[in-house]
Amino acid sequence: MGFTDLTEIDLPAAFDAHVHLRDGEMSHLVTPTIRQGGVNQVYVMPNLVPPVTSVKAALEYRNRLRAIEPNVDYLMSLYLHEDITPEVIREAKKVGITGVKSYPAGVTTNSSSGVLSYEPFYPVFAEMEKQNMILNLHGEVPSTPANKHISSTKDAAITILNAESAFLPTFKSLHAKFPNLRIILEHCSTAAALDAVHSCGPSVSGTITAHHLSLIIDDWAGDPFCFCKPVAKTPEDRDALLKAVVSSKGRFFLGTDSAPHPSTKKRGEDKVAAGVFTQPYALGYVLDALENGVKRGVVKEEDITQEVLEGFFSAYGRKFYQVKDEKNERIVLKKGGEKIVDVLKKDGVSVEVVPFRKGEQTWSSEWK
Repeated sequence: MGFTDLTEIDLPAAFDAHVHLRDGEMSHLVTPTIRQGGVNQVYVMPNLVPPVTSVKAALEYRNRLRAIEPNVDYLMSLYLHEDITPEVIREAKKVGITGVKSYPAGVTTNSSSGVLSYEPFYPVFAEMEKQNMILNLHGEVPSTPANKHISSTKDAAITILNAESAFLPTFKSLHAKFPNLRIILEHCSTAAALDAVHSCGPSVSGTITAHHLSLIIDDWAGDPFCFCKPVAKTPEDRDALLKAVVSSKGRFFLGTDSAPHPSTKKRGEDKVAAGVFTQPYALGYVLDALENGVKRGVVKEEDITQEVLEGFFSAYGRKFYQVKDEKNERIVLKKGGEKIVDVLKKDGVSVEVVPFRKGEQTWSSEWK
């Protein structure tokens, strides 16, 4: 029986290596959807307002998340900022904080306090390398201002379409400078990004989202609920990501970058917020994308094995993060077993979120 013939898949509980759980009301809405999606361990992004730039703030944030959903293991991160020093890194390591997330200034949601230059942080990276912590990179550079004059063809303008590829030389130089620093190139969206990760040593990996496995430019250009950063690129890039899921042997793993925004921020305001919400259905989205990849001849059905699915959803990420599922929980995914809600809402919470592929059918997730 091939992958496309399966109606149920038994798997270890998933590890999501890139989640946005926000704070306040939004956190109360989306945090319970982690386990709904078959996930019991997550790496939490620090781009709150204000950002999480101290050990105290990270631990307090984790306590708030645990109060909402205690049956999830939250791996915490700090936001790379001038407040982060080698001393802070040592303190963070002692209390079990996992890594530091870098956002280039202004490229995505709540990144206004982000990085302008990496060189001032070299002492921080050296200490992270020493402490065996992870540097998570949002791999884009800011777009060129619309009114800036481009003087030569060598100085090509940066837009959201080439912002990732323009960052890759910086990514490679950081790895060359700190070869033993564990680095993750987050939410890879191009074949070039995949190649860049492969060109690095074993201390480097990359995450792949659920939505980038199915979206292309045309999708988000006409639908604000498909708009994220990095934006989805060409069909060729999407297909390269699908191939990486089944062939990377651990270099890439699931990091959903599930990014909830109030529905009014996605449609109805002057600017569209960047982010696709996938948390409750992410494993199903991946399986649907793989099946479509088989139908298009992009991936071979025989390559989608139990080992590959367990690896991408859980084992590869946990190995790189050097963590375990202490509870050894398992899930059963059932094909077509769940209809995606049109709007995620909750009594007593004023915000609402529209999920990716609202109203469609996907795989359901049940705990064994």
